[in-house]
Amino acid sequence: MVDVGAKPVVARKAVAQARLVCAPATMRLLRKQALPKGDVLAVARVAGIQAAKKTSALIPLCHVLPLDVVTVDFRILPRGVVVTCTVATEARTGVEMEALVGVTVAGLTLYDMCKAVDRKMRLESVKVLRKEKGGA
Repeated sequence: MVDVGAKPVVARKAVAQARLVCAPATMRLLRKQALPKGDVLAVARVAGIQAAKKTSALIPLCHVLPLDVVTVDFRILPRGVVVTCTVATEARTGVEMEALVGVTVAGLTLYDMCKAVDRKMRLESVKVLRKEKGGA
């Protein structure tokens, strides 16, 4: 692990995004909450939050961070879902890995819960949208 002991504790925030591309029929079922596995968005939100909290256990050499907040939000499109994960803390190192893990696991959970009706889905465009340090 990188030694961050000499760095000051400051407010840090990161936002990551991914997109699950689906068929329009899948999106209609999702909007109606009519998919076989139930409330897909609620389950994916919890999965993303849990994943962000477990990042240091999943990614070797990541620091264990005391997360102040993790949010997972969804924007429903005609042919997919844009997933956004925001993570904030006060720490000596950033939280972009936590945001990336959160958004990816939320997207994978959506994929898992929709795959019975849509075998051509794809999770794409996983990226960090924003990193903030010190309230910037």
